[in-house]
Amino acid sequence: MDITTFGALSESSRLRIVELLSTGPHTVGEIAERLQIRQPQASKHLKVLLESGLVDVTAEANRRSYSLRMQPLREMDAWLERYRRIWEERYDALEDYLLKLQAADENSDIDSKRKPE
Repeated sequence: MDITTFGALSESSRLRIVELLSTGPHTVGEIAERLQIRQPQASKHLKVLLESGLVDVTAEANRRSYSLRMQPLREMDAWLERYRRIWEERYDALEDYLLKLQAADENSDIDSKRKPE
């Protein structure tokens, strides 16, 4: 996985652009309008996203349309998968521990409710 993907996504405006582009291609003007930022700011962020490989640009007459590239996101997802497995294992162990505590507590309640013989 390319570390520049994380760098590009670390800025909130760029992350919002990626989220917007997940719905389909958009021009710089559309992105600026939808995100309520100035067009030069949108262009600056799109340049970073383009250089990091997260977006593609297509020239259509005098307009440029940007679309999301899924490959860097797939690579990031694959990288994150091993951490998801670690957390799942930890949550499973925590669930097992809590079930043991609950069972021990229920047994304790039963023992305390028994009448002495």
